[in-house]
Amino acid sequence: MLSGNFKEINNEENFHFPKNFLFGTASSSYQYEGAYLTDGKTLSNWDVFTSIPGKIADGSHGKVAVDHYHRYPEDLDLMEDLGVNSYRLSLSWARILPKGRFGDVNMAGIHHYNRMINNILKRGIEPFVTLTHYDIPQELEFRYGSWLNPQIREDFEHYAEICFQYFGNRVKFWSTFNEPNVQVILGYRKGTYPPSRCSKSFGNCTHGDSYIEPLVAAHNIIRSHLAAVNIYRKNYQEEQRGKIGIVMNTIWFEPVSESLADRLAVERAQAFYLTWFLDPIVFGRYPREMQDILGKDLPKFTKDDLKSSKSGLDFIGINQYTSRYAKDCLHSKCEPGKGGTRVEGFVYANAHKDGLPLGEPTGVDWFNIYPQGMEKMLMYATERYKNIPLYVTENGFGENNTGVLLNDYRRVNFMSSYLDALKRAMRKGADVRGYFTWSLLDNFEWISGYTIRFGLYHVDFDTQERTPRLSASWYKNFIFQHRAQSKDYDDA
Repeated sequence: MLSGNFKEINNEENFHFPKNFLFGTASSSYQYEGAYLTDGKTLSNWDVFTSIPGKIADGSHGKVAVDHYHRYPEDLDLMEDLGVNSYRLSLSWARILPKGRFGDVNMAGIHHYNRMINNILKRGIEPFVTLTHYDIPQELEFRYGSWLNPQIREDFEHYAEICFQYFGNRVKFWSTFNEPNVQVILGYRKGTYPPSRCSKSFGNCTHGDSYIEPLVAAHNIIRSHLAAVNIYRKNYQEEQRGKIGIVMNTIWFEPVSESLADRLAVERAQAFYLTWFLDPIVFGRYPREMQDILGKDLPKFTKDDLKSSKSGLDFIGINQYTSRYAKDCLHSKCEPGKGGTRVEGFVYANAHKDGLPLGEPTGVDWFNIYPQGMEKMLMYATERYKNIPLYVTENGFGENNTGVLLNDYRRVNFMSSYLDALKRAMRKGADVRGYFTWSLLDNFEWISGYTIRFGLYHVDFDTQERTPRLSASWYKNFIFQHRAQSKDYDDA
């Protein structure tokens, strides 16, 4: 009965994924590993943040998470069974350099990741490695304020080079950062992520400046990315033959009306969210919309920052979940306290219009289902950053934690509709080379703790037992069918 349903869902005529297309699952060190002080690891910023009462919805933390540090062989077996050919993971900076550049390399951490990478490759799976997925050694926050201080670039360069030296002979895909736009907005504008800094009008913080600090932190992240890319290209890429890029969170914005003002607001929304980071990396300058509105508040790049001779990445990772309406607040009146400030580009982004949602609500407050946004986002990136390959590095469906829910038909429908949208973009010319679903397992979902579940496998957080959901069978079948089609197509 199931196979018939699967066939019907995926009946896309005349479409074949390339033979080398990456199908995978995605994870991150803090959300998966646990083992928070094991084998020489020190505290990360998230270890410290989750210990502060009231920061996490259910008062939980990632000290154990899904214990991937110890259970990764079992989890890799699950991936092998699914038929994925890639695994997107992140390394714990605090596990490799517990004190940043102010201390020694923790060889126990190096040995752990060496064993893990070898285990991944042994199963015919390609590691797709992120250097930092929100977590950094707390030492760097204590010493100099981490991303607000330009010297973080030296620390990130040092960390990146250690990783290239020890793992680069086997890792062919490197991402410097995961979703730095989310990290900066939630860490320094709204204060809901570490280091929990913001102005009083933006959130409940004791320190911070929501108007200036996000711009400074973003600038130092971009400088750090460019420095790591430069080191990789100069010293490692030719011999190791890998690629290096960055992973961004993306939101597709639809104008709340067809007025010129709201259509221009859509462009500003992307400028103050996505192209804020990508334009400097690809073109060497901030988006015009940011320059026009922020003027001298926008930090300047030096020639040293931009010394890389070509575009500062080999691929763009697109994390795509949801979409929003964008309303102009530059020429129109917006309600106070509803966003739409100067540092948000005078745009009010909202999931509702006239009381009706954009797409289907999920029960998770930030997340509506709008598959068209996947296609439109991929086409936007294709048109703006021509010839740069794209990977959908995260896409998945989260549900509030209500029982075991193994028959997750809503996740199956979500994945099917978003993958159909991805195919439509590829047929229109988007150079998409991989798709990673978030996530193999239920895990620690940042400030939501364990209250939201995204896994193809249900995890009992008391026993750590993994149980497959319907979506695991569906994804396995989807990959098998498309591999078979690609092979038939190549053989024809």
